[in-house]
Amino acid sequence: MRRILIAEDDPHITSFVRRGLRAAGYDTADATDGPSALLMARSGLFDLVVLDIGLGGMDGFDVLAHLRGEGVSTPVVILTARDSVIDTVRGLEGGANDYMTKPFQFAELLARVRLRIGDGEGRSGGATLTHGDVSVDVRSRTVTVSGEVRELTSREFALLEVFLQNAGQVLSRDQLIGHVWGMDFDPASNVVDVYVRALRGKIGSDRIETVRGAGYRFR
Repeated sequence: MRRILIAEDDPHITSFVRRGLRAAGYDTADATDGPSALLMARSGLFDLVVLDIGLGGMDGFDVLAHLRGEGVSTPVVILTARDSVIDTVRGLEGGANDYMTKPFQFAELLARVRLRIGDGEGRSGGATLTHGDVSVDVRSRTVTVSGEVRELTSREFALLEVFLQNAGQVLSRDQLIGHVWGMDFDPASNVVDVYVRALRGKIGSDRIETVRGAGYRFR
């Protein structure tokens, strides 16, 4: 199983990212300050680092500089609130493989993680997620139902991917919002219900079950 280091000092964001990555089939570990992040990242035990810039003790730029200066080639995805062009260029030129700004959508972070690790793996253990006669090819972003290709929007695709990764489990609306729309999205919105309805229309209404008071489950 691929291991990902989350170097982040905000426990809310760490928890959010951890839950999402583990649901996608990855193992994770946390570092809450710069020195700890550097020590763990240089250990060779991780396949990728999600790195915040605003870490205590040593900021993310310094952590990155030490890693690259020591010849550590582990992919690094910077995840930070700093959105200036100067910071973005500094991160990428300093050796980061990708640069994302907060607030963010988990689906996009997951896509970038998969791209940088280079295996497209999810819980299914490969690039294809299959449950019954529904199949999702993560790399080509193709969906087939009973062998017939179905056209989905990017949000519908992300929603279906989460359902397949957690087939048989009840997912709350808040969990689905966090995975597909991002932690900054209004939890009071009915966007999940709207997209579930649209997805049912494309893959079959009986495949996604409403669990009253709890959320939805892919059967």
